[in-house]
Amino acid sequence: MRARSTIFTLFLEYAYPERRAPVRDLVAMMEALGFSEAAVRAALSRSAKRGWVVAERRGRTAYYALSDRVYWQVRQVRRRLYEPVAPWDGRFLLVLPEGPKERGERERFRREMALLGYGSLQSGIYLGAGVDLEATKELLGFYGLAATLFRAEHLGSPEEVRKAFPLAQAEAHYRTLFPQEVPENPLLAFQALTRLVHGMRKVLFLDPLLPPELLPPGYPGLAARERFFALRQALYARAEPFLKGFHLPLATPSPGAR
Repeated sequence: MRARSTIFTLFLEYAYPERRAPVRDLVAMMEALGFSEAAVRAALSRSAKRGWVVAERRGRTAYYALSDRVYWQVRQVRRRLYEPVAPWDGRFLLVLPEGPKERGERERFRREMALLGYGSLQSGIYLGAGVDLEATKELLGFYGLAATLFRAEHLGSPEEVRKAFPLAQAEAHYRTLFPQEVPENPLLAFQALTRLVHGMRKVLFLDPLLPPELLPPGYPGLAARERFFALRQALYARAEPFLKGFHLPLATPSPGAR
């Protein structure tokens, strides 16, 4: 776990729906995860220079708040992590964007499309099943991209569709994701909870959460989500005495939380 990425997980899991958190709380939580105060402040400073967070002060308390763009990403992650998967109508969404042309920006766009649940049929052609159309349009708008969009039915086999998604990588990730036990100690439970959520949000770049009828036999995604919800709730209960020491709203551990 890297410092900047872990800070994003803290905002995602413990600050939401607020978009800001006291610096002292961020530092204390990161120290509990093994990061030095210097490393945390450096990561926050670099994030501010990139426009990901904004420094604020309210009275005598210093805060960092997520930028509009990063807060949008947090909402998308939480939607895919915690909201029920909507029924699928059997149609796919095809997106053919005009760009990006610069290689680094093209890779960032590809990763954000994957975060929304898209796979790549081939270079520059994105395929999604049960993806959010409005979020797709918003993402295209962030990049200033025109695009041609189609809703279409697939006339072949599910195996042809699955080639667009890195399901084998997602399956390997799921195998390493879950702790063997729920620690009794509140600090250890907090550490395990944060690592669990951090790993689960990372798998969203690999697992498009396809409808069950498109999944290969034995694919662990649906069972892994149920196990994640149960473990998250148990870890919250154990970590509660530690979490109460912070001035954060703390997300509800229910699976359907926004």
